[in-house]
Amino acid sequence: MDYASSSPVDPRVIEAMMPYFSEKHGNPSSVHQIGRESFEAIEDARRKIASLINAERAEEIIFTSGATESINLAIKGIAFRQSDKGKHIITSTIEHISTMNTVKFLSTRGFKITYLPVDEFGFVDPVAVNDAITKETILISISYANGEVGTIQNVGEIGKIARDQGISFHVDAVAAVGKLNIDVRKDHIDLLSLSSNDLYGPKGVGALYIRKGTKIEPIIHGGGQERGLRSGSENLSGIVGFGKAAEIAVKEMEVEASRLTQLRDKLIKGILEKTEKAWLNGHPSRRIPNNANFRFKYIEGESLVLRLSDFGIATATSSACTSKTLEPSHVLLAMGIPAADAQGSLLLTMGRWTRDEDVEYVIEKVPPAVDFLRKLSPLVPQEEV
Repeated sequence: MDYASSSPVDPRVIEAMMPYFSEKHGNPSSVHQIGRESFEAIEDARRKIASLINAERAEEIIFTSGATESINLAIKGIAFRQSDKGKHIITSTIEHISTMNTVKFLSTRGFKITYLPVDEFGFVDPVAVNDAITKETILISISYANGEVGTIQNVGEIGKIARDQGISFHVDAVAAVGKLNIDVRKDHIDLLSLSSNDLYGPKGVGALYIRKGTKIEPIIHGGGQERGLRSGSENLSGIVGFGKAAEIAVKEMEVEASRLTQLRDKLIKGILEKTEKAWLNGHPSRRIPNNANFRFKYIEGESLVLRLSDFGIATATSSACTSKTLEPSHVLLAMGIPAADAQGSLLLTMGRWTRDEDVEYVIEKVPPAVDFLRKLSPLVPQEEV
């Protein structure tokens, strides 16, 4: 129940990768035969990932080391390339920590950052996006869906606003890719960040879609790989695995999303019906298929995670990338949830190998675990003891 922090690699992906650890080891930049084979393997993966997001051209896909690098390349790349046009960037208060820390860094270099608020479900209002635009605005960066609370944004509407105003639009699609039908052309997206592992591909590889005509500044310099935008020898086996994972997602996404949505709704209904003073975080239906985020009054989420771990259930309180801090989730706080309640959050995410019996087991174990912790909690009012 913690697919959001790390997903297992699909056995079909591992099988596709294996030859590229040994016999197919050529450097893609080499002109000899085994080098050309490696080059073609990378281009094949590029085409598969382009197909997954309906990119017009395969060369619009740039491979990176993961989502964090893709987000950095997108945001810093636009900021450094277009700083002569303006130094204003628009984002939201619930973005992934990779985006938040990147724009925070840019704020120390003279860029002005506007953080748009969200409503109680985590929605960014497209009207607020439009109203925040100034003549200095060069970039709007919004997640396709929030990885913590699952809320899916009105990306197409925001993208149209950006396109009409001639402003670059970056979307962090890590939580959505492979679960939702993403169309970069229909949604007017200029840059889109992706991660392999969230597609059941290998860790350590990601991609950035850059629409043709969108100019960015590279942030890593060296041998000029990836059209000069991301230097460094390509992670050949990882890229092949990423491509295979994308190919599988294209074929299986519709059926898998429907299956996960049914499991998600069963999980939400079961836990809320059997647990007092429990609420769902995020929108009840406009959310990614595998996400269920709860909050429970009078307990600490970390204690609940540890309690459930004793029963063999892996869960989280927030994004794994922010779990090292003891502060409540910035996403939940931005949604107007009080800090004390936000501390009692539990994030459950399902995946390709989650079955109905797994959901039933979690529904069986969560309510008594919450009750157990409440009996130990000094936060429970005396009249409710």
